[in-house]
Amino acid sequence: MHSLDLLRFTLGSLLAERMRSALTMLAIAVGIAAVVILTGLGAGLQRYLIGQFTQFGTHIIAVVPGKANTTGFSISVIDTQRPLTLEDAETLVTIPGVQAITPVVSGNVTAERSGRIRRTLAIGIGPDAPRVWSMELARGQYLPNDSLSAPRPVVLLGHKLAQALFSTGNPLGEKIRIGGMNFRVTGVLAAKGQMLGIDIDDAAYIPAAFALQLFNRDGLMEIDILYDEQLPSTTVVERLKRRLSERHGAEDFTIMSQDQMLESLGKVLDILTFAVGALGGIALFTGGVGILTLMSIAVAERRAEIGLLTALGAPTTLVLKLFLGEAAILGALGGLIGVLLGLAGLALLHSAIPALPFTLRLDYLAIAESLAIFIGLIAGAWPAARAARLDPIEALRAE
Repeated sequence: MHSLDLLRFTLGSLLAERMRSALTMLAIAVGIAAVVILTGLGAGLQRYLIGQFTQFGTHIIAVVPGKANTTGFSISVIDTQRPLTLEDAETLVTIPGVQAITPVVSGNVTAERSGRIRRTLAIGIGPDAPRVWSMELARGQYLPNDSLSAPRPVVLLGHKLAQALFSTGNPLGEKIRIGGMNFRVTGVLAAKGQMLGIDIDDAAYIPAAFALQLFNRDGLMEIDILYDEQLPSTTVVERLKRRLSERHGAEDFTIMSQDQMLESLGKVLDILTFAVGALGGIALFTGGVGILTLMSIAVAERRAEIGLLTALGAPTTLVLKLFLGEAAILGALGGLIGVLLGLAGLALLHSAIPALPFTLRLDYLAIAESLAIFIGLIAGAWPAARAARLDPIEALRAE
């Protein structure tokens, strides 16, 4: 039998049982649609989170006060023996491989100017923060290169905060009050976006020494370090650890490289991917059971047809191909419908929630379709083998 005849015969058998075939394909389609939607959202979430972690650069190490506990979270609030200080930050600049550092202190404050009041985020930084965090200016200048412990009262404005306080006016050189303290505006930063839900464009960037006073803190919340990309992060981490241990007398701090952060993120996303696969697998298993049931019923109902084909000289391999072809077509069509449903579902989600991150991966779509065909073949293998083993005389006599 030619391939075209084989295809025509197989399609005719499926069309003869339209309702049953449609329900079986629907079961496969639901599973594939679930896989397409969940993997699209998972890939989008992965891309979003990695973008959030790397928008400030890819060679950053963070030092936070307090020794990390067994779950990896800082418990600096309760077990810090010695806070991180501006002097600690200054001494880290001299470590080989360290290119720039910035202390970090942040909190919510009220910014005022000419009767305009806005609740905003104040972030205490050092003069090298723009280099560490890849910050760009829209106008003006960065913070002056003052000593960390004795800076001038100046401020960099995020572009949203500048618009809120000055509208279309020029803020450069103007004074504003932040948390009851006067600061002179040196520059306005270019739009940067959000960092894990925090709008960093709606923020005021002031010297860390003033932030410590504003928030009545004894120590820094964090020290961010930009290191030479030619060096492995582990080498720089060890050097930082030795320097701070010498100053503090103990390792009462936690050092996290961006590699470690991304590795932890990768583990979380691996769990998410496994959960996605499990949910889609349940639906695909249901579709596979549907194909197995349909093909088993078809073998029982078409015993005379199988016996006649065999009696006319059709080899067992042809019978096997016929039933496997039906199963493969059910899987392929069900998979195609599922891919289309999944794409439609992602489009509806995006139109309803534009901020929801998702990524359309063509390789995932190809894998989903291949998986549908594979499931069809696996589910149809046993009924096909059973049909091929039927004795033609016994099959015809039963009818």
